[in-house]
Amino acid sequence: MAHQNQANISSAFEAYTHRSQQDIRAQNQALILSAAEEEFVLQSYRGATMQGIADRAGLPKANIHYYFKNKKNLYKAVLHSIIQEWNEGLITMTVDSDPKVVIEKFVRTKLHQAFANPNRHKLFALEVIGGAPHLHDFMSTTMKEWALDKTQVMKTWHEQGKISVVDPLQLLILIWATTQRYAEFETEIVGLMEKNAYDKQDEARAAEFLVPFILRGCGL
Repeated sequence: MAHQNQANISSAFEAYTHRSQQDIRAQNQALILSAAEEEFVLQSYRGATMQGIADRAGLPKANIHYYFKNKKNLYKAVLHSIIQEWNEGLITMTVDSDPKVVIEKFVRTKLHQAFANPNRHKLFALEVIGGAPHLHDFMSTTMKEWALDKTQVMKTWHEQGKISVVDPLQLLILIWATTQRYAEFETEIVGLMEKNAYDKQDEARAAEFLVPFILRGCGL
């Protein structure tokens, strides 16, 4: 019995240690990705360094290499984490979904992401403006398939008389353009508003205008 108890304790300790290591790994990776976002936005991909990212993260440079090997891998990891977050707004979308609920949620989600994490949008914009050298394969395969899937659902909605949009790809582009603009051109917009930075009411103001505007355009 004592031997069995000791074995159970040992097994529990190993499981706890394993979970702790996983937690530490996840925390470090999240910290590095956040620091890398800022470094890449401020210094560009060419100007950013692993040492600069390590300094921002408050971690040894060796830790950055341990998790991501090199700057190219880290840059791609940042870009893919951005896209994954953005696509979550339509992850549960099906032909049986309520178009009004789905589209409104997507617009509000995209707006919140723009106001909450503007650096992510700026970094993605810089990559695309530069010809998307690190995302070309992803955009021509995975991203294209994602867009095709979502637009096909919207086409079915149109055929069922649920929305008036004939070209759903244009709707996606419109939503991306109107929501991400608040992040990518933050300096311009706050200047037009005669402010130095966004305040807590600006996201709500944008949503109050954009949501009904886009829904009306969809015949909803």
